[in-house]
Amino acid sequence: MMRTRLGFGLGTLGRDMVAALVSMYLLFYLTDVLEISGPELAVITAILVLMRVFDAVNDPVMGVIVDNTRSRWGKFRPWIFWGALLWAVATLLMFFDFGATGWSYVIVFTVVYIVYEIAYTINDISYWSMLPSLTQDQKEREKIAVVARICANVGLFSVAVGLVPVTGMLSDALGSTQMAWFVVALALVVIMLAFQSLTLIMTREHVAATTESTPLRELFSVILRNDQLLWVTLAMVAYMAGYGATTSFGLYYFKYIFGDEGAYPIFAAILGVTQITALALFPLVSRRLRRGQIHLLATVLCVLGYLVFLAAGTSLPLVAVAGVLLFTGQGAIQLLMVMFIADSVEYGQWKLGRRNESVTFSLQPFIYKLGNAISSGIVGYTLILSGIDVATSASDVTDTGAAQFKVAMLVIPMLLMVASYLILRSRYKLDEETYAGILRDLKERRDDGVPATDQA
Repeated sequence: MMRTRLGFGLGTLGRDMVAALVSMYLLFYLTDVLEISGPELAVITAILVLMRVFDAVNDPVMGVIVDNTRSRWGKFRPWIFWGALLWAVATLLMFFDFGATGWSYVIVFTVVYIVYEIAYTINDISYWSMLPSLTQDQKEREKIAVVARICANVGLFSVAVGLVPVTGMLSDALGSTQMAWFVVALALVVIMLAFQSLTLIMTREHVAATTESTPLRELFSVILRNDQLLWVTLAMVAYMAGYGATTSFGLYYFKYIFGDEGAYPIFAAILGVTQITALALFPLVSRRLRRGQIHLLATVLCVLGYLVFLAAGTSLPLVAVAGVLLFTGQGAIQLLMVMFIADSVEYGQWKLGRRNESVTFSLQPFIYKLGNAISSGIVGYTLILSGIDVATSASDVTDTGAAQFKVAMLVIPMLLMVASYLILRSRYKLDEETYAGILRDLKERRDDGVPATDQA
């Protein structure tokens, strides 16, 4: 299975580089590179929120399309391929200089962003919904997902660490900060396409899907009747909204609150090593602790991280300690989320009589997009409320503005993460024993030649 682990895992490397560039730094690009006005920022923030919510709601439709795909290359590969190509083009257009300014730019941005979101949906749903088809073994799924999440975080934190110094050097060499960002986007797109090709070449589907198609009219029935999937979705939307807000505020924090933008790459490097280490150690920890215990421990670490962050002030060592605590917990929760959704595939098959990997995993991009929509709204309007959107340095930010910023970056996300844990703790029932029992029941049905029946 090592070929599968590497083939699937390496596919995330470039994907998360491109995704991080847009999800974490697009607003910074708009405010500090293009220097759009406050009214334009307010409108673009509203567009980001509305489009991400609208696109998130449409994700399950793409899941049905993938689930109903039958081709010589399997269900997932055609969509991974075409989605990656369209995503690459849209990303380049996002940072291309069309010569438009003011409200003309807002219109161009809106069109390009719609294409970007559609392409991301096609690729993301087909990619992640391939995971349950690779194996039904929980431990092997964890190993595949660990490699994938490690590679994803290597990609994400490579961008976080390198963005400021690389764009700075390119700006000096090219004489244009905007061109520097475009060159960075071009490089990341090439990396993304290269590593997505490895996934297409090295992975194979091993878990047979049902031959019965899922009619579009049954789409929401498939989702709404999978109660475990719904609770995971609700909990993780809350979690990702908080996490997304914190990470999107990061570069602003170091420039306008901490007062040293150059410290951001150092901080990002520490976080990257921390999160990747947490993911690498997950299989060892899971041998000794149950998933519920890991989830509790990870949530406690996140809360402690936020509390230390609030007390850190301008002390870089304390900020670093806070980041280590927060991202150790986040790394574990990030992986648990993938596992919770993957296990919901078999639960849905057991309960509803049909295996729907892509419809089920369409909830993962739904989670990211809805969470990102909420966090984008928090970030965009906090920048306007605190006055940071018109500031040029930390000295321009008032004490009130700094306090508003910290509440939005640290307090609100901490409360959202606690709420996420409490939802899963009380409502999610697919522990190790329950999942094993579901697999045994599904196997007995296959062995007996009995069709899966609706257990609801």
